Amino acid sequence: MASKTTSKTGGDTPFSEAVQQAQSAAEDFNRMFADLKLPAAPDMEALLGAYKRNMDTLASANRIALEGAQAVARRQMEIMQQTMAELGETMRALAASDEAPQAKAARQAESLKRAYEHAVSNTRELSELIQHASGEALALLNKRFVEAMDEVKALAAKAGSHTP
Repeated sequence: MASKTTSKTGGDTPFSEAVQQAQSAAEDFNRMFADLKLPAAPDMEALLGAYKRNMDTLASANRIALEGAQAVARRQMEIMQQTMAELGETMRALAASDEAPQAKAARQAESLKRAYEHAVSNTRELSELIQHASGEALALLNKRFVEAMDEVKALAAKAGSHTP
């Protein structure tokens, strides 16, 4: 235990007792943690490098997703323009036709069937574009995640080998 602290007048005071207790607690704390083996500090350069690679991968995945969204938007615009042109052509052909009503109805039904088939085909195409872009971005993120976990294992092993 630490020696008793006395005031300038030579007597014990509540303050000196409190100081003594604080010193004793600090010594106990130091003794308790002196034998505790804490892991070595992580390699900050390696951590910063991993963080930079994570951010680069995230930026690349965002770029891929954005390019995919732009491709979908372009294709949707092309589909809309094509559909409007076909609709205008069909309407002109039906208006100019002097066919019997049954024949016009049959042509309208055939036009409607073609329009439906085009809509299904276009929807499938847009779905594939979206799926491709999101799959590519997700694959990139998954690859980086696996790499990051390998880096964490390596850092932990390296820190463990440096523990005294």
